[in-house]
Amino acid sequence: MSGNPISRRATIKTLGAAMASFQIVPRHVLGGQGYTPPSEMITRGVIGIGSQGSKHLGKNVSGGKKQAVLTAVSDVDTIRLKEKGKGVRQYQDWREMIAQPDIDVIHVPTPPHWHGLMAIAAANAGKDIWCEKPLTRTIGEGKELVKACEKNGTILRVNTFVRVGESNFYGTGSTAKECRKLIKSGMLGWPLKVVVSGDTGFVWKHGWSGKFNLKPDKVPDTLDYDMWLGPAPWKPYNAHRTGVYNPKGTFRGYWDYDGGGLGDMAMHYLDPIQYVLGKDHTSPVRVEVDTDDQHPDVVRPWRRVTLKYADGCEIILDGNKSIPNAPLFEGPKGKVYKGFKSDIPNLRTKVAQLPDPAPMETDFFKCVRERKKFGLDEVKAHRSTTMVNISKIALRLNRSLDFDPVKQEFVKDEEANSYIYQPMRGPWTLPGAPV
Repeated sequence: MSGNPISRRATIKTLGAAMASFQIVPRHVLGGQGYTPPSEMITRGVIGIGSQGSKHLGKNVSGGKKQAVLTAVSDVDTIRLKEKGKGVRQYQDWREMIAQPDIDVIHVPTPPHWHGLMAIAAANAGKDIWCEKPLTRTIGEGKELVKACEKNGTILRVNTFVRVGESNFYGTGSTAKECRKLIKSGMLGWPLKVVVSGDTGFVWKHGWSGKFNLKPDKVPDTLDYDMWLGPAPWKPYNAHRTGVYNPKGTFRGYWDYDGGGLGDMAMHYLDPIQYVLGKDHTSPVRVEVDTDDQHPDVVRPWRRVTLKYADGCEIILDGNKSIPNAPLFEGPKGKVYKGFKSDIPNLRTKVAQLPDPAPMETDFFKCVRERKKFGLDEVKAHRSTTMVNISKIALRLNRSLDFDPVKQEFVKDEEANSYIYQPMRGPWTLPGAPV
């Protein structure tokens, strides 16, 4: 076959449904008069154009040049649609936007309780995906999204960039690539202990906590609150629960929609560490927590989470700076502190002389055109999100848990496993979930 790589991909793939109610045929198949091939200009649709979603409206440039154009937006609030959707098609129901065959890429910067369903629907509709972190709110959603991407040949990226970029890896004073070179060299020895704390440049945003005993508010006439809730359990409307208006983003403080500062920030921190440790295709086998009892609805601060791998590596999430002067990386042969300071002399010079790790694709739109996996694809992102999600489950249960990274389930723990595929409010269902 010849021609555009996306056209070839769409032709040979059996395209699923965006939702069970309709079938989708992407524009890659239709072609036709006035059709601009995605190799020349990729078209985009953004679901959720609030605080974080607004930043996705202008993501047309990649690799230093304009490669995409915004075609459509969707939001549950008509005020946002009117104010931020000028000049493009507007949809209050995101399913209608995904059904459009002339859109190549779907952005999902919604609250996390929607990420899994929307991304799976986009994949089944033949779209590629640019998703906010965390990739999914539950482990089960992540497992099914990985399957959907594999089935449909989907190109997916998650909007956390430390592993793929040349920017500072938080408190290290270096890039993730440099840290990967160091760890892979064996200079620090093995196994490693990694401490993620305020001392090593990480801030957990414990302020992302919900409020108790909220009084019901009147649902604004401009807001489709039922659609905002979607698969989440029904709760009386309160502005603080949704964060649609002021204060913005407060939904993160409720377990139904996110996981507080841990849900919001941990993927930024843990994904590059997963890459640095070379653990993109596995998960910790045990999670231990130190926390007061969590509320069933409201996320509360915690003190410590420890993630342990089968080979002895540990990642400690220090939530209250209880480990003063902690090194970021510690092995039997040496330590690395904030700012890349180390007890190994001339460490930065030595690392600079090491061979670079394998290159990764960092231009998402190029990946879309050429059908190449992005540097942080759905498999890697699912594994780093799983670290977040097993930590959330252990915190909610306030006890240690053993995890099987192959089966991706907890070991002989029915209660913990009940959080992997969490019930969804009808009519929403997770494709592939056990009945």
